[in-house]
Parts: sequence; C-alpha cells; structure tokens
Amino acid sequence: MQLTASQIAAVCGGVVEGDGEVLISTFAKIEEGHPGAISFLANPKYAHYIYETRSSAVLVSKTFEPEQKVGCTLIRVEDPYATVASLLEMASKMMQPEKTGVEPQSFIAEGVEIPDDAYVGAFAYIAKGAVIGKGAKIYPNAYVGDNVTIGKDSVIYPGAKIYHNCVVGERCVIHAGAVIGADGFGFAPVDGHYNKIPQIGNVVLEDDVEIGANTTVDRATMGSTRIKRGSKLDNLIQVAHNCVVGEHTVMAAQSGIAGSTKIGSHCAIGGQVGFAGHIEVGDRVQIGAQSGIPGNVKSDSRLMGTPAVDATKFARQVVLLKNLQSLYDRVKKLETEMMSAN
Repeated sequence: MQLTASQIAAVCGGVVEGDGEVLISTFAKIEEGHPGAISFLANPKYAHYIYETRSSAVLVSKTFEPEQKVGCTLIRVEDPYATVASLLEMASKMMQPEKTGVEPQSFIAEGVEIPDDAYVGAFAYIAKGAVIGKGAKIYPNAYVGDNVTIGKDSVIYPGAKIYHNCVVGERCVIHAGAVIGADGFGFAPVDGHYNKIPQIGNVVLEDDVEIGANTTVDRATMGSTRIKRGSKLDNLIQVAHNCVVGEHTVMAAQSGIAGSTKIGSHCAIGGQVGFAGHIEVGDRVQIGAQSGIPGNVKSDSRLMGTPAVDATKFARQVVLLKNLQSLYDRVKKLETEMMSAN
C-alpha cells in the first residue's frame, strides 16, 4: 500500500514541507533510510542524519530548524515520536488479519461463552467459569484458568498462562510466555525446613495494561497483586505477591519488585532495577538502570546507583570515581615525600 506524503500529513495533522506527492510505502530508521520510506526525528542527537538520509519523508517537530539544505520531504507535527507510533499502529492493523472464531483443537470448558467477535486459537485452554469479553483474542497454547476474567478487546498471546481467579481488564496485552497469578514466594521456617504459605489471593490487571514476554506477576497471599490502569511492563520482569504498580508507570526489562512494595503512578523505571520489599515509591519517580532501591522514595525523585541516590549526586560520584586512581597516586607520593623528609 502506498500513500503520498500529503495523505500521511492529512491523517496525522501535519504540514508538508517539500514534495507532497512523494510516495511512501514503508518505515525506516532515519540512519537507515531508503527511497519510499518514512522516518522520524525526535531525539536531537540524531539530527545530523536528516541531511544525509535517503528516506523520502521525515516526521519532524514544528519547531525543527534545519541548519542546511534537507533533501527529503518534511512533515511537521507536534510530536514526531507519538505520530510515528500512531502510524505504526495503523500499519500493524492493516498487516495483521483480524482473527475471530474458535479454531479446532482448542478446549473450552462447558458453560464458557465465547463472543462472536472473539478469537480462540488451536490448543488454547479455557477453564471452567472463565469469562471472555467481546473482541478478546486468546492465541494458540494460551492457558486461561478457572474463573479468570478476560476483558473486552484484550489479547493473550501464545503460551501465556493466567492462573485461576485472576482478572484481566479491557484492552490489555499479555505477551508470549508471561505468567499471571503464579504463587507468591511465601514459606514459613519451621524446625529447620520451610512450610509453604498458601497463596489464596489473585492478580488484577486494570484496563490498558501491557505485560511483556516471560514476565511474571505473582498472586497475592491475600487480596490482590495489582497493576493499575495504563501501566506497561517490559519482558523478563518479576512482580512479587501483594505488590501494587500505579497508573501509567513504565518499567524496563529484568527489573524485580519484592513482596508488598507499592510503586506510584507515572513512574519511569529503567532496566535491571531492584526494589526491596515492603517499601513505597511515590508518583512521577524516575529510576536509572541497574539501580537498587532499599527504602521508601519520595514523589518526583530522580535516582541512580546501588544503593540509589539522587541522579545528580550519582553523576558527580562517577566523575570522582574516575579520578580515584590519580588521587591515590598523589596521596601515595606525598606520603613517600613526608617519610623521606623525616
């Protein structure tokens, strides 16, 4: 499918600067551009590529001021990153056929109703008491346990497992290999061994939550482990029992949250961040990759390091650490000179 730059601009509310009739048929990163592709420029450190890219068109902000001649067509928009995300979503829907119906060899327990516009793939298992919302898609080899609720238009990708009594809201996405509702890590030491503490709670994913591939969200000992509305968890994340992740929080891969920790809304958490248990993290907190969070964090904090400190303080510490060897050498030299003088 081909669209002109002018047609794309009309869809995304942009303004064309250059040849509006140039044809666009695909997407490309600005540094890998080629004829027929549309790219975007959102990060200033990539700005130099716009003068050499071979892409036919590039999405730029309305405030972008080129320092030299640009050979491609520009489409000026308010937010290039958000615009390309919207265009990619449109392209994805056109490329992926809409799946509906129940494929042979899937298992659906007696009494479970599948809406006409929903989809259940081959070898998927839907247990007794499950409730499947309109437009939901359960891909092959997914498991939906007893009394699980899957909300309207949610997507459960191949191999995802949702244990009994868990709740998935509307428009959620659970990627392949994710496990929702595995037992929380609860064991009581008794006479030199560990007795398992039954985990009788559940997991609640509110509307518009996305769970990455091979991420695990453990069920609560009592009550609910809860991922609130609009939050996005990357691949390979561990969320322990009775945790709460606030609304519209994003968390990158390989992070881990210990039990009963509460993370606020609109937080941005880098990869491989570790949270201690039973702590509270405020709203709008930003945490750099590989940080360790041992205690409570106030709202609007920016942290890095292990144990984590203010990000500005951490940056100064890194500079000092780089100079540590030269400082050591100077002190050693002074000690030698003092000893020689004596």
